[in-house]
Parts: sequence; C-alpha cells; structure tokens
Amino acid sequence: MLLLDEITEGLAPVIVQKLAEVLVQLKERGMTIVLVEQNFRFAAPLADRHFVMDHGQIVEEISAAQLPSRREHLNSMLGV
Repeated sequence: MLLLDEITEGLAPVIVQKLAEVLVQLKERGMTIVLVEQNFRFAAPLADRHFVMDHGQIVEEISAAQLPSRREHLNSMLGV
C-alpha cells in the first residue's frame, strides 16, 4: 500500500505528468494507492473511487464508472 498526500503541490507540470505515469504503472502492478489530492484534474483519471471531503467529513463517494455522468456536479462542488 502506498499513501500519498498532496504530491503535486508546487511541482512543475512536467513532473506532475511523470508522477501520473508512475502511479498508473504501480496501479497496473496491483498496488493499492491512497491518494489525498486537491488537484482534481490530476487525481480523477487515476482513481477507481473518489471521496469528496468537507471539513473532515466524507460528503460524496463516486466510482470511476459514475464520474462522467457526475462531472458537472463535482465541478460545481469543487469550484473547478
């Protein structure tokens, strides 16, 4: 299991892209990854499940399969 917290914070876009590639490779190898990330555009394509938190409480849980139909709702919640 790999736990990551805000790994894109302050990094150059080229480094963020490389991190995404590495995470995809680890996921393909069967590694469990728990990613806490405010950068939704980075995290969305990587995740199997999305949890939206507000003041320490989970207020929304969305699977990757549900994401396309819920994207507008999420964008309004996240201010994207």
